Amino acid sequence: MRPLIPPTAGRRLRALAAVAIASTLLAASACGGDSGGGGAGDSANGEVTLRFTWWGGDTRQKMTQQAIEAFQKDHPNIKIKGEFGEWSGYWDKLATTVAANDAPDIIQMDEKYLREYADRGALQDLKKADGLDTGKFEKDTLSAGEFDGGLYGLNAGINSFAVVANPAVFKAAGVALPDDTKWTWDDYTRIAAEITAKSGGKVFGTGAPGTNEAALNLWARQHGESLWTQDGKLGISAGQVTDFYKNLLKMRDAKAIPSAESISQDMNAPLDQSAMATGKLGMSFIWSNQLVAFSKAAGTELKLLRIPSTDGQAADNGSYYKGSMFWSISSRSKHQKEATEFVNFLANSTAAGNILLAERGVPPNTEIRAAVDPKLQPADAASSKFIQDIGKELGDPSPAPPVGGGQVEKITQRYTTEVLFGRLTPDKAAQQFIDEVNGELK
Repeated sequence: MRPLIPPTAGRRLRALAAVAIASTLLAASACGGDSGGGGAGDSANGEVTLRFTWWGGDTRQKMTQQAIEAFQKDHPNIKIKGEFGEWSGYWDKLATTVAANDAPDIIQMDEKYLREYADRGALQDLKKADGLDTGKFEKDTLSAGEFDGGLYGLNAGINSFAVVANPAVFKAAGVALPDDTKWTWDDYTRIAAEITAKSGGKVFGTGAPGTNEAALNLWARQHGESLWTQDGKLGISAGQVTDFYKNLLKMRDAKAIPSAESISQDMNAPLDQSAMATGKLGMSFIWSNQLVAFSKAAGTELKLLRIPSTDGQAADNGSYYKGSMFWSISSRSKHQKEATEFVNFLANSTAAGNILLAERGVPPNTEIRAAVDPKLQPADAASSKFIQDIGKELGDPSPAPPVGGGQVEKITQRYTTEVLFGRLTPDKAAQQFIDEVNGELK
């Protein structure tokens, strides 16, 4: 439910990143060594200034600033200059600074663009970062930021794609909450349609699963495919995209989901104005770390449920641990040692954990998680418990999107809209989806 990336952002990022490579090579050849990017400068007394950029809301901004202050107390020679922004403008700004050879030292990175920047040499391989400790990280969580033999993003928080349910809506409709360890997609549609019917159409059972690429990826994984392959290609077939959209139409025809107009509007709605947050849906699809924000916006306790499967087996629903976001270090930083110290603090310090809690997702460091769990607010605690409960059911992490793959959410949404409005049949939408995504990858 994050704001959409501007339509031109992906292409602009690739163009600017290409310029960044040229700038870097020119700078290196002119100066004979590392000459650009990174810290805002050093003082005569040995102080180092690091620039640190992240996106998020006011709560994240305040928590992160508190963590910065805690770090600086123990590292008086290192000053952290925060560069905070909203998601909608974050990537344009980052692409511009990288192109200008002026990237921040520490970057909050998203899976959508991790490979985009790493493949162009803009990110440090954290396996080579001296002093970075990953020994206490949950199994498999490191691989989310790892590809081509390097680690380019350190998982800042664990989450998983999930169904979010509003128990109050279920109760008002006289519908029992499901056993999410056993339900299928047919069960999901039936339950959602029942909520719609018993509420007289004032509330719909669920939002559409085609409003982002995560649901499409899990559908692919449930059928032996994956949205992306390990070697950076599109891994889902036209046949599975067709079946995904056929299932969407089945939900529409059962009145399990709202009208095409409502779904289209909800795609672009701010979180606090979304159908789920305003009590117009019984269920929807979110990342588990969004439970806090949605519960706060809805003004009621929401509940995370497992994604349905084709056979009613939770272990077959395609779910996996995803990095909610990552810590990356610019390859051009002049202060690699100090940048590593700060990232290590964010990832492995109890002091940082007690400040940041689960705002960026459940801590991947199991010791930090155990330390902060008793301090979590109810929604954060519920998210943490959900992550632990599903642990034994999960598959391998999904490969990071390849260069150009950051546009797939926008493309998925557009074809979902075309199918729901009846402008394209599922098979035609599927083929056009495949062709357009492959065009972006080229």
